Amino acid sequence: MADLRVNIGNLELQNPVMTASGTFGYGFEFDDFLDVNKLGGIIVKGTTLEPRQGNAYPRMAETASGMLNAVGLQNKGVHAFINDILPNIKHYKSHIVVNLAGSKVEDYVEAAAILNSVAEVPAIELNVSCPNVKSGGMAFGTSCPSLAEVVKEVRTVYHKHLMVKLSPNVTHIADFAKTAEDNGADSVSLINTLMGIAIDAETRKPKLSTITGGLSGPAIKPVALRMVWQCSKVVKIPIIGLGGIMNATDAVEFILAGATAIQVGTANFINPSIAEEIVQGLDDYCQRHGVKDVKELIGALKD
Repeated sequence: MADLRVNIGNLELQNPVMTASGTFGYGFEFDDFLDVNKLGGIIVKGTTLEPRQGNAYPRMAETASGMLNAVGLQNKGVHAFINDILPNIKHYKSHIVVNLAGSKVEDYVEAAAILNSVAEVPAIELNVSCPNVKSGGMAFGTSCPSLAEVVKEVRTVYHKHLMVKLSPNVTHIADFAKTAEDNGADSVSLINTLMGIAIDAETRKPKLSTITGGLSGPAIKPVALRMVWQCSKVVKIPIIGLGGIMNATDAVEFILAGATAIQVGTANFINPSIAEEIVQGLDDYCQRHGVKDVKELIGALKD
């Protein structure tokens, strides 16, 4: 086998394959389909300081080569995660990363401080695609000053691996990656979903209760690849690539574009065993190409 180990900052992954927040539950839901212990890490569903009910139904819609979702970060809050969920998943050998969301900076900071003392969680992924209620609803991740503030403030209370998940709904995503790096991020993950809309022509109504939602799946892969490649040119911290990864070949493409690790998202809904299959597929690719260490592929695009 090839050496599939990679490092994102001070966090060593046994392989580059992680699962994306919101598509893999808390991991145990997939125990019948794969061995979670064989993954590099799992990023649990979006977690907030206080419980959230999420948006009204319908909140998912299939689209050409993808899907729209507007779940709205339904979860039971950070305390329930620590007390009720973590005991059931802390045995995994794969790293457990909490995707952390909030509506104001103080929410992020308080929840991050709580998670900082949880030994079984070595990293958090800041979801900065959330609307900042103090700035009229603009997402933290679509304003460099807002992004800088939330990353900087969380960094003051969180002393483990800090990953920032970037929004693609911006003009120059490399500027946001650099902002995250300059304010203390240990890594960046990209991309989050693209904003879209689905319409039912027969009823003349939107298919989502919120009208707009986040587009994921194969449809966004070329955009995600481009953004990973652009960010790799301006930041020194590791990049975790995601967006439309459906198989091992897709994962290799993201690594060649500059990603150190990848996240599998929408593909989990289609094939719940896909993440483990991608791990094997990466090893197969390395063996076919005479690659002894997967790190040789990072940023190896011949441009």
